[in-house]
Amino acid sequence: MNKALKIIVFIFISFSVAIGIAFASFFIITADTNLQPEKLVDYTKTISVFDDQSNKIEDASYETKRKSVRIENLKDDTVNAFIASEDRNFFRHNGLNYKRMLKALYKNVTSRSFKEGASTISQQLIKNTHLSSDKTITRKLKEIKLTKQLERRYDKEQILEMYLNTIYFGHNCFGLQSAANFYFDKPASELNLEQSATLVGLLTSPNNYSPFKNPKRCLERRNTVLKNMLDCSFIDKKTYGTAIKTPLSATRDGARTNGSSYLRAVFDEFEELNIDPYGQFSELNIKTYLNSAAQQALEKTSAECDYSLFVRNNEGGVIAFKSSIGSVKRQIGSTAKPIFVYAPAINDKKVNIFTKIDDEPVNYGGYSPENYDKKFHGKVTVADSIKYSYNIPAVKTLNSLNFHSVESYASKMNIKIYDEDKNLTLALGGMKDGLTLKELCDAYSVFPNGGNFVPSHFIKEVCDQNGRIIYSDNKSQTLVFSEGTCSLMNDVLCETAKSGTAKKLKDLGFDVACKTGTCGNSEGNTDAYSIAYTSDYCLGVWLGDKDNKHLQITGGKDCCNITKDILQTICEGSDRMLDRQTGTETIEIDREEYENDDKILLCDTNCPQLNRLKVKVLSNSQPTEQSTRFTLPTIKKPTILVNNNKISIRLCQTKYYSYLIKRGNKVIFNGNWQDVIIDEPSDGDYEYSVTPYYSADGKICYGKEIKLPRVIIKHEKTQEKLPDIVYKDWYNQ
Repeated sequence: MNKALKIIVFIFISFSVAIGIAFASFFIITADTNLQPEKLVDYTKTISVFDDQSNKIEDASYETKRKSVRIENLKDDTVNAFIASEDRNFFRHNGLNYKRMLKALYKNVTSRSFKEGASTISQQLIKNTHLSSDKTITRKLKEIKLTKQLERRYDKEQILEMYLNTIYFGHNCFGLQSAANFYFDKPASELNLEQSATLVGLLTSPNNYSPFKNPKRCLERRNTVLKNMLDCSFIDKKTYGTAIKTPLSATRDGARTNGSSYLRAVFDEFEELNIDPYGQFSELNIKTYLNSAAQQALEKTSAECDYSLFVRNNEGGVIAFKSSIGSVKRQIGSTAKPIFVYAPAINDKKVNIFTKIDDEPVNYGGYSPENYDKKFHGKVTVADSIKYSYNIPAVKTLNSLNFHSVESYASKMNIKIYDEDKNLTLALGGMKDGLTLKELCDAYSVFPNGGNFVPSHFIKEVCDQNGRIIYSDNKSQTLVFSEGTCSLMNDVLCETAKSGTAKKLKDLGFDVACKTGTCGNSEGNTDAYSIAYTSDYCLGVWLGDKDNKHLQITGGKDCCNITKDILQTICEGSDRMLDRQTGTETIEIDREEYENDDKILLCDTNCPQLNRLKVKVLSNSQPTEQSTRFTLPTIKKPTILVNNNKISIRLCQTKYYSYLIKRGNKVIFNGNWQDVIIDEPSDGDYEYSVTPYYSADGKICYGKEIKLPRVIIKHEKTQEKLPDIVYKDWYNQ
């Protein structure tokens, strides 16, 4: 036997052995695996939802008698949409597409992964009803065996019908009938071409292609399905051209919405958990943070425009939610100022809450912001800028920051700052996409949480029928701002709720902080906000129009009225105070230096009580420079004038100083301030000096003696007047 023949024989034997091992392995692995027909038509699984007191609030079950479809009742476009995208050779193969399987095997080997599945509709039905979604060789071998058994027992129409009654379309919709009801408020038999293609497009990833959460991606995916139908000649070019131009027709008013914003949000979040909807369970229990009393308070609230109401606790649980527009992103107006401007600036030690900013006309490369009242208010503090929501100081403060710093803080709060957002309009809420009310409340909850960001969730836990925990909210947190920064923001926003733009909340009998905001122009507002929080809860109220029509609404009036009603219900009797002290120090600065010259100087030891101004600063960040106004009194150089041989010394006005004035070594004045000191010396050359001093408790502190310019006094000499007798004419008399 030559060498070549030996190699051929070796290869043949090796291949035969490999085939034998493969078959042996297949039979060993799948020995106990057999088709269970009852699973193919078992639609009795339930998903139940519970509130925070373990009361069931929704039984999301699907049953074949009520929600199954029959193939003969469906339109051709509906059936063809599934065939074109899911399994073009469905009616021609025997359950397995060997060509696709080999192609998938090649990709898996070359990529060293197990991503490609090459599943037919028959295989998908088996996987969904009999197996887990694990991508393992063992599971795949069992799937192949069961698929062959399925194809031998049922015809294609039966298999397709069972498939359509079990596939998952997202939002807790199992089966085509449930999906048609939920997305289009109609039975599956009435679905048109566009709607059928939309539903097929969801199968790849219901969460990512939801028309309610990602309408743009949903539209693109739907058009891909339509292109598949064109390629399979199920529709012609004219029909295809018309269909791809048709807008999405999905509506939230479907039969399964039950009118509950909260439940819709629960199932939206459930989709994001990536829990296998086909998992081997008979029941799933979703435990939420829903508080019935809080939800009822929201349900009682009415508005004449679109609205969103969101309440979360400070541990991240959403206790109530109601919205006419779902969870969409909107421009956030002045609510951006604390989170994007002032908290970062305080945390970076760029400003204190008492720092003065000149509210004046400004122009930054053509951008000239205006205040809401179209006025300029001169020098205002950061606290007042927040309290009254002045725009120009906010823009100035943002201009002093580094956008990288702002972006870093935002990122820690799960907020994306795009390149288009990195301009000064961000101070007033100008963003590419805006934020959802949930994202905005999550950001504000950083302040009562001592600087820690805790993202909110509707779902606390998901368990199966045996109590096995499939998912649990881990309450992750990220430090964003220091405790001191948050204490200062709590202080300012509490004052805003007492006498600022949110003063409608001033009569609440508990501690509340609030920031309002609006977006609009002279024609009206498109968005109005009130974001309020207590030591326990954060409440967000949005009013507006989903189509951006202008309305006569404001955050300080309309939103705060709603905020007040809701807070009175959910916080009644609360006596917990917001933290306004941790991480801060109260210092005393020189009042006159601050009020007259905008200087922030620590009081010196002799400073009188009336001149001491108490302010809060971050711990270990108090000013280092100390005033010496009372230990070493200092004044501007007085002026000295000579008029009609009188000396006038004009003193600069001071509140606390006394003055010692000398002519040479002679004291001519010693006492409290007077505007002008007059001296009338005789002829001579004089030098005056002025020494300010401060006296308190018997102690006198002298300042530096100030020498004034020399002056000369010289009275004019007049001829001595002779007696009248000298000029009398005695002779002629």
